Amino acid sequence: MAGKTSLREYQRDLAERMRNAEAGRSASMLGLRVDDEAWLVDLTEAGEVVPVPSITPVPLTRPWFRGMANIRGNLYSVIDFPAFLQRKPVTLGEGSRLLLLGERFRLGAALLVDRSLGLRNPAQLTRKEGEPGAWTRAEYSDADGKLWKELDLAQLAQHPDFLLVGI
Repeated sequence: MAGKTSLREYQRDLAERMRNAEAGRSASMLGLRVDDEAWLVDLTEAGEVVPVPSITPVPLTRPWFRGMANIRGNLYSVIDFPAFLQRKPVTLGEGSRLLLLGERFRLGAALLVDRSLGLRNPAQLTRKEGEPGAWTRAEYSDADGKLWKELDLAQLAQHPDFLLVGI
């Protein structure tokens, strides 16, 4: 069936086209709602954003480890990202989403977030000075003064607290 493109390939191609569309910084950041915070993820590090499928709980794991999900025949570990950050856990609803970590991390992991906020153009954000918090590459403010934290997925994916889900 030549000519058919998978959703993953389409998203990857779209991200690449967006990066090439602008000189300098591009609209390649995905906005996410994590509890009451706004986070950004570089599309080159993200896999996909999908609606939350059925999650099978796994016993003897940390409270923020929600379980395993089957996404198109592949198993993913589901981490409740706000709960991992010691915030209020996600209340599953229509807007809840899973952010699949990019294939380059080889983890088969997904972050459960409250909702996706769509694409954001970093050129329209002002970088804040100072040392960002854990797993945060940088902090920004938008024209309305809203704070955005850029998630460093590579740093998160290598951290022992993130990798050790058992109790």
